[in-house]
Amino acid sequence: MFVATPGRHNEPVRKLPANDRYALTLLAVFLLVFAALAYAPHYRQDWLLENVLVFILVPAAILSHFVLPLSRISYTLIFVFLCWHEVGAHYTYAEVPYDRWFEAAFGTGLNDLLGWDRNHFDRLVHFLWGLLLTYPVREVFIRLSNAKGFWTYLFPFLVAISTSTIFELLEWAAAIIFGGELGIAYLGTQGDVWDAHKDTSLAMLGSFIATCIIASVVASLDRDFAREWADSLTVKHPEPLGEVEIARLLAERENDSE
Repeated sequence: MFVATPGRHNEPVRKLPANDRYALTLLAVFLLVFAALAYAPHYRQDWLLENVLVFILVPAAILSHFVLPLSRISYTLIFVFLCWHEVGAHYTYAEVPYDRWFEAAFGTGLNDLLGWDRNHFDRLVHFLWGLLLTYPVREVFIRLSNAKGFWTYLFPFLVAISTSTIFELLEWAAAIIFGGELGIAYLGTQGDVWDAHKDTSLAMLGSFIATCIIASVVASLDRDFAREWADSLTVKHPEPLGEVEIARLLAERENDSE
């Protein structure tokens, strides 16, 4: 699509596609959020550690956009998650003052209202990890593979759980390596020995809810939903793999070398 620009002899100028404009707008807004929350964080070293994910994910999303632009739904979900993450990085996850904000707005603290005895902001963001990032993972998986039906729901679900678990292991490693106040701030267990288990469980719950929502929407719109599920669970290669496949490959190599 071309638009005319006055004062330049009506030379045609290429207009960015709507999806590109939307992605660029989200990126600009996120950079503003990032800059605002990067100013005077409560604990600069912890802020740097927390943002390793952002320093990797955002450039990767920008570069991949040129070869694999995602839908506006996926970009929105990623944007929302990153904004929540930046709030946690600014205050440190264990010290986000949501209880004080809630009390200022409603006259009573959320923790008092729900009977909580710890800061649960980290729990929320782990839940959002599964809830918000399952769909973008599913979109990438479908577009890069020939998978259909059941596997397009199982794979993103497993990715949400496994990446959440890997993140908990990285937190543990960072706490051991850095130690002291920085390790405690980054780990953020707040004295709960089951913190990692609960965080991963909430990511799993969020992903399960997202998977159910996605499946419900697709089932209501796609007349082939049931057939694709059935086809995805049929055997595609009746021959065993393992030693049988190794023998076949060796035989092929011998034939090629003759």
